[in-house]
Amino acid sequence: MSAIRSVIQQFDAEIQHIRQEIADGRPKPTLLLHVCCGPCSSAVIEQLSEVFQITLYYYNPNIYPQAEYERRRDELKVFISSFPAALEIDLVVPPYDAAEYYKAIDVEHSPELKSQPEKQERCRRCYLLRMEKSYQYATDHNFDYITTALSISPHKDSNAINVFGIQLQKKYRIEGHGPRFLVADFKKKNGFKRSLELSREFDLYRQDYCGCVYSMNRISHGKDE
Repeated sequence: MSAIRSVIQQFDAEIQHIRQEIADGRPKPTLLLHVCCGPCSSAVIEQLSEVFQITLYYYNPNIYPQAEYERRRDELKVFISSFPAALEIDLVVPPYDAAEYYKAIDVEHSPELKSQPEKQERCRRCYLLRMEKSYQYATDHNFDYITTALSISPHKDSNAINVFGIQLQKKYRIEGHGPRFLVADFKKKNGFKRSLELSREFDLYRQDYCGCVYSMNRISHGKDE
């Protein structure tokens, strides 16, 4: 519980600091928000749009098959075009290349990863791939902050996500220059509940598996129900 409180306290303190800077006349800082779908991004956008100038980054080579990737991408586009808090938000969609995902998780040399449930090593490798690609983009385009909406899901390891974010900040933020990582656990304070409410309100497609072929296979065999 103390680790959870620490994350919430860090997040609240950073948001309060930004609110004060805005009140003092500074413009909203820019934030690159990595997102995986409309439902997971919905409540995060709603929460952060008041204090950040947000750009969404849809980098998810893990999603299988490509038709599912495209469905989630297109659903996200429809959502942000109709959600009042997202009307001024830009969306960046890098090319889909599933080979990047399979190279990162390397099940060829670690075949046991194929059958793992969520929150294990296969997923952690996937988090890091998507977060580092996002951090590279944020660095190259001079964003003030970066974070990911992944932590809104109860099926994701928020601690690992924040550890990776802090590690990437140390790698990419040199001598005070480069994006800061916004530590967060967006499922807390009813964040996940709010994402469900927004999904119903906007009739969003909610997938029944995380995205990769391995999570799809576990669902089809009833292992993660």
